[in-house]
Amino acid sequence: MSELRFKTANTILYCKHWNETVAFYQRDLGLPITFSTDWFVEFRLADAAHLSVADEARASVKSSGRQGLTLALQVDSAATMWEHLRESGLHPQPLRDHPWGAQAFYLFDPEGHRLEIWSPNE
Repeated sequence: MSELRFKTANTILYCKHWNETVAFYQRDLGLPITFSTDWFVEFRLADAAHLSVADEARASVKSSGRQGLTLALQVDSAATMWEHLRESGLHPQPLRDHPWGAQAFYLFDPEGHRLEIWSPNE
């Protein structure tokens, strides 16, 4: 069997608090929208990576209920991103050094999904 090669990746979050979650990713994090309907919004994370938010009331899949999900997002500088989010009025958890050679912090969206924002140690 040949190696699987994917062209893009998209994580879909099914949400009970859809409007608030869309606003968080669009307004608070500033992610650009690449596709939108009245119950589904796709955001661009990187050239080939997307994050979508779907209204569970209109979808056949239901919310994970905050269980078993962390979105790990690498940035150039976790410290700079932490400061920016804090100054924007969000409440990221403290920035920490991890033994795997990175700085990271956690932030939760309105649905309760955990975002891990990290960068390699400088």
